[in-house]
Amino acid sequence: MKSFFVALTRNSLSLIGSAIVTASGILIVILFTLQILGLEGGPYIGILAYLVLPGVFIFGLLLIPLGIWLQRRREARTGTAAHSTFPILDFNESRTRNRVLIFTALTAINVVILAGATYEGVETMESTEFCGQACHSVMEPEFTAYQRSPHANVACVDCHIGPGADWFVKSKLSGAWQVISVNLKLYPRPIPTPVHNLRPARETCQQCHWPTKFVGDRLKVIDGYSEDEANTHVQTVLLMKVGGRRGAASHGIHWHVDPGVEIRYLSDESREKIYDVEMKTPDGKVTRFAGAEKAPAGSVWRVMDCVDCHNRPSHTFRAPDQEVDAAMLAGRIPADLPFVRREAVRLLQGKYPSHDAAEKAMADGLRAFYSKEYPQIAGPRAEAIRATAAVLGDVYSANVFPSMKIDWGTYPNHIGHERTPGCFRCHDDQHAAEGGRAISQDCSSCHGLLAMQEENPEILSSLQQ
Repeated sequence: MKSFFVALTRNSLSLIGSAIVTASGILIVILFTLQILGLEGGPYIGILAYLVLPGVFIFGLLLIPLGIWLQRRREARTGTAAHSTFPILDFNESRTRNRVLIFTALTAINVVILAGATYEGVETMESTEFCGQACHSVMEPEFTAYQRSPHANVACVDCHIGPGADWFVKSKLSGAWQVISVNLKLYPRPIPTPVHNLRPARETCQQCHWPTKFVGDRLKVIDGYSEDEANTHVQTVLLMKVGGRRGAASHGIHWHVDPGVEIRYLSDESREKIYDVEMKTPDGKVTRFAGAEKAPAGSVWRVMDCVDCHNRPSHTFRAPDQEVDAAMLAGRIPADLPFVRREAVRLLQGKYPSHDAAEKAMADGLRAFYSKEYPQIAGPRAEAIRATAAVLGDVYSANVFPSMKIDWGTYPNHIGHERTPGCFRCHDDQHAAEGGRAISQDCSSCHGLLAMQEENPEILSSLQQ
């Protein structure tokens, strides 16, 4: 035992290892304590405390036996080594017992520190802050969109990883390359979609949503504003046939993901162009609908699930007119400013090198428009014009990211079919089976149109009575 401590204290490598272990262990405990007391330092505190410092801690532990081994090797070479290669443990000696107890206590402390750091490290890696902010420049667009989404209170890992250890391991192996690509700036701009190694939606989305629950028809009211001087408020009213399972059969849109139905499609990697569709119904019958265009080499088959339609459930980038309509409906943009809807959309669609440049250009542009076209209100409504420009700056910064080459429409949303093909990738009357049966493009298959961009639709007045 004496030779062990002699080797430990006489070798500089072991002393350095001991110092590293002591310092990193103390720092881990301090940061852990501060976190318990409420310290909020963002994801980097967690990365430092539970990922970096534990690695340093283990490195120090490895240096200690390495230094002892080198010291004994040096003593053996010079003839100063003790007669016994290994220490003799005589527990009849109180000195030996005390040293063993100290060594055991220190080992137990190390185990506790590493176990706690490992647990907290896993917690850190699964936190929303780690996913969205650790690689800030790359993930800023997706994290910004996520914070404005209906799933903003759902942890990233619940959808991207889901339950179970196997997908956790897969995600961390994939993340290892992502860390390298971020640090070496090897990542593409914009980040390509869809994510091809995403866990099947049946194992993630359907932890909360399931197609066997009957939803039925839902009334959907879409508010908008015209591009006239009065910014006329108009509404579109749809009866959406969301559907689901009722009894033994499914109805409506969610028929596509009925447990007894399997739909496959042949497409390119972007899933924007669908060539062939294959449908298997509960009775076991398989029907193939061939597209008008032959699939090129490299096309792949995929079993349809939730994300083929809901492809941006938590990372939606909206169109300029949608954002302006929503801001006007919420009262953030005053609807009594003449032509404000038209001018706001026009300014948002401009090309700007950065968020700061966009904010300045839109503020100058809006101010210039009212000074020229409506000088009588440019002064009295100056504060409203300034506030409107600030809202436009926020809207632009939430959807367009010049540094990542993300512009309006970079990431299409397949819900609907107005701005992107969406439903019409399959429902185009062009995918036909033998005998001529085609996948219908009939609007009434998914919804009933009750009012189309009408001012004060009569149907809403009737429903309110």
